[in-house]
Amino acid sequence: MNRQENANEEIVSIGEVSTSLGLTTRTLRYWEEVGIIESVPRADGATRGYTPYFVRRIKFILKLKELGLTIKEMQDLYSAYGEAKQTDRMIPRLIQILDEHINMIDVKMAKLASLRSEIVEYRQKMITKA
Repeated sequence: MNRQENANEEIVSIGEVSTSLGLTTRTLRYWEEVGIIESVPRADGATRGYTPYFVRRIKFILKLKELGLTIKEMQDLYSAYGEAKQTDRMIPRLIQILDEHINMIDVKMAKLASLRSEIVEYRQKMITKA
């Protein structure tokens, strides 16, 4: 058995996971629909459940979201992670995505610094005219 299908692991309901992580159940369902998280296989009509392994993955997704990654980027990472659940395949792609985000932030910061300078200069002109 692989990690997420271990019958000895406690399964936590979607409601409990959403409450403990400050998410809505709708968010978890959506993330599952778009393929960035999974829940344990369930019978028709059964409540979604998550093993500790899946909860760790959800926490990882939360961290990626906090870092500014898009759903598309998270889907890309999940694809890189693959069915074999190979972290070593995902890490290079994650580093590449993070580097792209760092570059975008640097560009935004440069633009903001330039805008700030323009505002300060314009303000100074207004003071001298007053």
